[in-house]
Amino acid sequence: MGCRHGRQKEKSMNGFEKTVTEISRFLNGIAGISLIFLMSLTIVDVILRGFNKPLVGTYELVALAGAVVIGFSMPQTATLRGHIYVDFLIAKFSRKVRNLFNIATRLLVLLLLLFIGWNLFKYGWDLQRSGEVSLTLQMPFYPVAYGVGICCFVQCLVMVCDIIKIHGGTFDE
Repeated sequence: MGCRHGRQKEKSMNGFEKTVTEISRFLNGIAGISLIFLMSLTIVDVILRGFNKPLVGTYELVALAGAVVIGFSMPQTATLRGHIYVDFLIAKFSRKVRNLFNIATRLLVLLLLLFIGWNLFKYGWDLQRSGEVSLTLQMPFYPVAYGVGICCFVQCLVMVCDIIKIHGGTFDE
């Protein structure tokens, strides 16, 4: 009975991790589309500037798309552990100490991202309530604030997956 319960728990955690990974991959796809849009828009604007016909609102669109690229790519980058980190200091310690250090840092990141995500939602609400829009195109800012806030919460789930893997001994450094 205990073994079956353990396997069910492991399957559900694998399901949780798979779901978080799929959500991260989806958000990363949005970031990729936004990056392609940003690059294409910049190229077209540069070419049209050569003919003295710049695109109106390019600066605003590039800024908003840049925020989407950065925010929406964070969870997938964390899932793949693509961020730069320096581990030469903790590499000298035992596996147990490294695991404690890795759990502690992920807990700190989780708390920071919860705080940032919550504040982005509050900021988005303030932008939505005030009706603040971009100067030239009159585009609202609040969807980007909400979107990046959601990405912060998804990255929190990525940190939870990492903590579970570290605790379960399946985390590969």
